[in-house]
Amino acid sequence: MSVLFATAVAELVERFGPTPVRSLADRLEEQAPEQALLTASSLPGFPAAVGVVLEAQQLEALNRVSAAAYLRGVAAGYELRSAQVQVETVWSGPSSHSVPVRASAQVLIEVVGEAQTELVLMTYSARSYPPLAAALSAAVARGVAVAVVVETLAGAGSALNGSEPAMAFAGIPGVQLWHWPADRRTERGAKMHAKVAVADRRVLLVTSANLTQSGVGKNLEAGLLVRGHTPSRVAEHIDELRSTGVLTRLRSGPDGGGS
Repeated sequence: MSVLFATAVAELVERFGPTPVRSLADRLEEQAPEQALLTASSLPGFPAAVGVVLEAQQLEALNRVSAAAYLRGVAAGYELRSAQVQVETVWSGPSSHSVPVRASAQVLIEVVGEAQTELVLMTYSARSYPPLAAALSAAVARGVAVAVVVETLAGAGSALNGSEPAMAFAGIPGVQLWHWPADRRTERGAKMHAKVAVADRRVLLVTSANLTQSGVGKNLEAGLLVRGHTPSRVAEHIDELRSTGVLTRLRSGPDGGGS
């Protein structure tokens, strides 16, 4: 196995995870045409990454059956590694000299910066926070599909005031805004109160902090940074809420898109 092919496959599974890599392996074994290989997944950037893998395969004159077997082996190894859950504590507010902790503001920007294909944020309250806006803009520029689920003033009732939380993301083209419509909440007074950030289904920040400067920097807030299989399950749950219509696109957002 050449270093070129092995490197291309490793980068593929790191960026997109094991499921699309297995789909690619299936199509290779089926002797599917090249276009079908490139579209084995609809994730942004996948066709270009597969193109690199196929080019390396052809340079090495590696047959499709052998290439597929290698892809499956790498996917299985990735899953075994991902199953090893790693958890770190994350805090906003006062620091402790005797117990080192990671700061919410720093970790949030790191999670956004790690995303290569998809990023999902959820927050109750939101206010313009320049470091986050810059990180989100950079993510969109490198091809990351960014979705932000926010509460609305209508959904929060009298618990939130001022401008809509969605306005915190105004001026960031490419960011999709989602919400939980008030008329789809089965319990009276229910709030969209989740605060999470999930990058590429492999790293998760779950926190009590809202996406505001006070939330990630000033208030005393606690959270966990999780790596392993858990981030994927969280992303899948959010996907299901969106696909079943529990969460819907806001009519107008910073990307100019509609629901």
